[in-house]
Amino acid sequence: MITHHVRVHPSAENLPRQDQLAWKIAELAADPVPPAAEVTDMVVNRVIDNAAVATAALLRTPPAAARAQALAHPHAPGATVLGAPASTRVGPEWAAWANGVAVRELDFHDTFLAAEYSHPGDNIPPVLAVAQHLAERRRLTGADVVRAVVTGYEVQVDLARAISLHRHRIDHVAHLGPSAAAALGTLLGLPPEVTFHAVGQALHTTTATRQSRKGEISTWKAYAPAFAGKVAVEAVDRAMRGQTSPTPIYEGEDGVIAWLLDGPDARYDVALPGPGEPRRAILDTYTKEHSAEYQAQALIDLARRLGTEHPALRDPAAVTSIVIHTSHHTHAVIGSGANDPQKYDPTASRETLDHSIPYIFAVALQDGAWHHVASYAPARAARPDTVALWRKITTAEDPGWTRRYHSTDPAEQAFGGRVEITLADGGRLSVEIAVADAHPLGARPFGREQYVQKFRTLADGVLAPEEVDRFLDVAQRLPELGPAELGELTVTAPAGYLDAAAVPGGIF
Repeated sequence: MITHHVRVHPSAENLPRQDQLAWKIAELAADPVPPAAEVTDMVVNRVIDNAAVATAALLRTPPAAARAQALAHPHAPGATVLGAPASTRVGPEWAAWANGVAVRELDFHDTFLAAEYSHPGDNIPPVLAVAQHLAERRRLTGADVVRAVVTGYEVQVDLARAISLHRHRIDHVAHLGPSAAAALGTLLGLPPEVTFHAVGQALHTTTATRQSRKGEISTWKAYAPAFAGKVAVEAVDRAMRGQTSPTPIYEGEDGVIAWLLDGPDARYDVALPGPGEPRRAILDTYTKEHSAEYQAQALIDLARRLGTEHPALRDPAAVTSIVIHTSHHTHAVIGSGANDPQKYDPTASRETLDHSIPYIFAVALQDGAWHHVASYAPARAARPDTVALWRKITTAEDPGWTRRYHSTDPAEQAFGGRVEITLADGGRLSVEIAVADAHPLGARPFGREQYVQKFRTLADGVLAPEEVDRFLDVAQRLPELGPAELGELTVTAPAGYLDAAAVPGGIF
């Protein structure tokens, strides 16, 4: 890896393009490094994972509205829309939009946590959309898709390691715009000067506040990364037509770092692979077994075990308090440290509840399970005994867990916490968990078998069995697919299934 020292430069310094971070990202995208076998296998896993969680979300309102918008923009050759027939094609930017919302809706796909938070699987919808649209014209193959996805993961993970956005209340998709643009640069074999401008435009248009993940969290939470993917497609199109970007976008005196991040005196060290160096960042990411914010994954596993081993804890009358000692992020974003009363409101939106660890821990403790629909049902959230237990649960930041959260040593990095339970009879119970069961270092790490099973489970009752088998066959042959087969990387719901998700009409 080559460490690039990034700082703000006054306009009078006229920072050369080749010294700008956006150019370094563009050079990475243009470097034709073949992915290692294990990296290719993980790309296949994540394509399956995205399809799984999107399939389970097809009837939810945000994906249905985004799908309706996309279907109002037919295009040839175009790209597929998840759920619709494979022969139905729309503009690639609209396919990236609709499919990105479906993938993100349930908060159920992969994650990477470091200085910044990210869901690198959000790079996949724009890559697949553009690949399907240009497959025949540019003779794109599954191997091209794999290389592009690898670039998207690499750029997003490397930016997330180095540059914190949330510290300044900027949403994490500001790293996704550049990574998706870089991924498309790899897919299309674009020269650095083109991808450079696409990266700059994508970053400039995807910097937004984190209010989308604060307080009463709205349906926009699923749209934010899809918007970044759509913007990246459009930015690449403009750059290919010779249109330029704000420069230097990161380092300029009125650029992103100077005014949105750490200010004019900021210094960042961003490590990116050098020429010919393997891109392995995808192997440092991890998916979710449960449909909830990633920091909840390990605590769901712990709560399930606690409830099974100590069933008395399910009764709020038996418990005086439950305090989850955890990292700053878990405490401040999904815990009581967020100071969001909505996190304790039984009428709160699903998007709010999946960012409330007090709610999640209470339900997982009582039910001994977690389900992407049942665990968020309004009746489940309003159950009196659950509300009573829920309101006895708080979080507290623990410096040790915060340090482990930010550790760069995979063996030490942890996203769990220590749970201290005070019982009504005066007894105390203390238990802890470092990583989720599905984490690569967890009790039951996810491999291909688990990704396939996740797809089959979430597709059950949605897709016909033969459609499930067909998609899994195509997805697992991704590295060998030819141009004509890329359009098969979608799922088609049975006739009439999507009609149950009718949404009001709009402009289109």
